[in-house]
Amino acid sequence: MPFQLYWESTNKLLFPNATVGSLIQHHIQHTAKSAGLPLPPGPRSLPFIGNIGDIDVVHPWRTYSEWKDKYGPIVSCRLIGQTVVIINSEKIARQLLDQRSAIYSDRPAGPFLPYGDTLRLHRRLFHQALRADAADSYRDLYLDKARQLLSNLLNSPEAFEKHLFLYTASIIMSVTYGHDKVSWDAPPIKSVAELVELINVGLVPERSAILTAFPILTRLPAWFPGASFQRIAQRTRKLALESMNEPFEYVKRNMAAGNAPKSLVSDLLTEMDEGKEAFPEQAVKQIALTVFVGYSSTLSSFILAMVLHPEAQRLAQQEIDSVVGVDRLPDFYDRPSLKYVEAVFREAIRWHVVAPLGIPHATSSDDVFGGYFIPKGSLILPNIWYVEGHDDPDIFKPERHFASDGTLLPDTIAAKPMWGFGRRGCPGRFIAEAATWSAVVHLLAAFRITKAKDETGKEIEVKEEFTSGVVCRPVPFQCSFVLRSTAREKAIRLGD
Repeated sequence: MPFQLYWESTNKLLFPNATVGSLIQHHIQHTAKSAGLPLPPGPRSLPFIGNIGDIDVVHPWRTYSEWKDKYGPIVSCRLIGQTVVIINSEKIARQLLDQRSAIYSDRPAGPFLPYGDTLRLHRRLFHQALRADAADSYRDLYLDKARQLLSNLLNSPEAFEKHLFLYTASIIMSVTYGHDKVSWDAPPIKSVAELVELINVGLVPERSAILTAFPILTRLPAWFPGASFQRIAQRTRKLALESMNEPFEYVKRNMAAGNAPKSLVSDLLTEMDEGKEAFPEQAVKQIALTVFVGYSSTLSSFILAMVLHPEAQRLAQQEIDSVVGVDRLPDFYDRPSLKYVEAVFREAIRWHVVAPLGIPHATSSDDVFGGYFIPKGSLILPNIWYVEGHDDPDIFKPERHFASDGTLLPDTIAAKPMWGFGRRGCPGRFIAEAATWSAVVHLLAAFRITKAKDETGKEIEVKEEFTSGVVCRPVPFQCSFVLRSTAREKAIRLGD
């Protein structure tokens, strides 16, 4: 009879009896390799299924944070034969994922590239095209798109989630492909939106652990009972091809016609044509898609925070009015003077961090750290939720970003753990940080963001609820965008 495991109460994965023997063999080999050194401390695990029953599958980062208090900053557990190491310390995460990146840069089973020559090529192309000075060169683009966001909200405020996604997507399309005119119904926006959702569903770290421990499951046919991940994978591959090919061919057509705007893809293809570099065309397609898919849910969290914390919103808007005035919209020259806005911006990024556990790493060889043995193939989870805000992490408090004398603390958003570690850190963080700030300051300048009202005029309550998965975003909610200034409305309309 097969061994049957119920995962998250919905997904049934069937394992053959032969798996029991392989687990025992794995345990014997693992013990021999460790040469007597222990794994990092952690909770006692049950035979075969490990610690699945100990973990809050909706908010696993909370379980891992509790384990930190019990076992220390580096903890290990077992999930169906897979060793999982959780890091609850930025210092240790830097020591392992940054300083020993040659060992800790692999990925578990999933759609991401394993560590190797192809990944190294992608990283080189990423950093060439998305470095900090390149991000600064797009400031006018961020401002133009932020004003378009305000215009969209004036016309259809109830669709604010779509407008936020389109804001991010339009910037990425411009930077990556030079594609300036995008809309929700046009390809590849809808394909990318669905692709992001499927990757989020399919990449839960605990599910990755199961697939890593039992790679044979990835070969099950899509119709097999419990193999929903295979159906997700098939749809993901189809959407990835659609999202990758159409905009890439758009750039090539424009280049052939001699009217291609400057973009990441056109720059790389130009270098290929001039013989400066010989990038595989497929590599250029893949890095362009990665930039596109790597969008953030931070703006949705910011909107929710402003609805729930009107006093923080009021103070930020008061500062904008005193620095910028009421007859124009802000720009990047105002940023150094908008210190409370900066604190709100930082807190919106920290509060309910978008990827609480990041995207899991995996070890490509055995390692020893602090007297602990970390075997090859271990799943490595940096608990970014804890690292970013272990002091009252759930409380939205912009004041935490000020020193006791009232000065803004020195901070570099682009160096925060939320962007990842080592050779897997987000290469587009400089663009994401600047584009998010532009949207935040424009939304604060233009609108008072409040609870929506029903047909009787009663406020509709909003709850602080977030989805679970690799990327967490607010559960859909309603709110209102109330114009703060007729002069600013004119400035918005002028940008249409």
